[in-house]
Amino acid sequence: MPARDPAPADLRLLVQSVVDYSIFMLDPGGHVVSWNAGAERAKGYAAEEIIGRHFSVFYPPGDVAAGVPERLLAAAVADGRVAAEGWRVRKDGTRFWASVVITALYDETGELRGFGKVTRDLTERRSVARALDERGRLLAHLVHAQEMERRRIAWDVHDDTIQSMVAVGMGLRLLGERLPEEHAALVRELDDAVDAAVRRLRGLTFRLLPPGLDSGGLVEGLTGYGEQAFAGSGVRFELRHRLDAEPPPETAITAFRICQEALTNVRKHARARTVTVSLSSLDRGVLVRVADDGVGPPPRASGGSHDHFGLLEMRERADTAGGWCDIRGAPGGGTVVEFWLPAVPIP
Repeated sequence: MPARDPAPADLRLLVQSVVDYSIFMLDPGGHVVSWNAGAERAKGYAAEEIIGRHFSVFYPPGDVAAGVPERLLAAAVADGRVAAEGWRVRKDGTRFWASVVITALYDETGELRGFGKVTRDLTERRSVARALDERGRLLAHLVHAQEMERRRIAWDVHDDTIQSMVAVGMGLRLLGERLPEEHAALVRELDDAVDAAVRRLRGLTFRLLPPGLDSGGLVEGLTGYGEQAFAGSGVRFELRHRLDAEPPPETAITAFRICQEALTNVRKHARARTVTVSLSSLDRGVLVRVADDGVGPPPRASGGSHDHFGLLEMRERADTAGGWCDIRGAPGGGTVVEFWLPAVPIP
């Protein structure tokens, strides 16, 4: 008996039953019109919650602002199909690394009826691959080398430059006690300038070599840094964590440095009353959120060539480590720096 062609009902049953792939359709405008079990499992939406909504809801805010969803649809129309990889967003706001194929669908008259979209979650595979590939090993060596250089500079500044300037200050004070008042006043001004320079250098060594990170891990290092950074500033600092385990050293150092930059921005620019750092284990990695109640992010902090240097550095650190970083907020509504880093040990 010859094999029969599958009926439309059979094909629908097949698509609906697949759980390892998100398979769904979009109308020509990009709105979801069908939803399978794999899509619900991967993205967290039930069919009745997502059908009718625009598929840009699956993309990070920066990609939406940059018009990525619309460009993908346009590419599918132009070429018949388009394939891409990138971060996607679940219903609960968490992210996953996805492989996506979008195919333009036409009827027998050649009219565009919509798009078929197939998505697969590759987060775990990507994290493991990164740990095994040369880039991951190079990153680990680079992070280690950077931290060793920071330590060397901090020790040199503390043991040489600061000690020499402290000695100069002591000499100026002794000299000021022996001079007539008209000359002593100038010496006191010089002594004050030396003291201010010593304080700045001590702040530099604190930023280069913060206490606690080596001995106590990421939580202790960030707690100590935050408490000292905001001491006497009137800003209330709080750290919360739900880490399953201490992340690998290169992950902990990268997370610390991104948080350090974010907290420095809060202290210098945010005019905030409170700042909270939250850490949690998620998707074989570490999710970190730095939130303040200050004046909001600087103009164009969401992307573009005019980003503040520190914001660019945070994104670049996260991207180099195989993760992602977002900065969001509104004028007067505070700022949230959120990033995720894979925590797969480098062999």
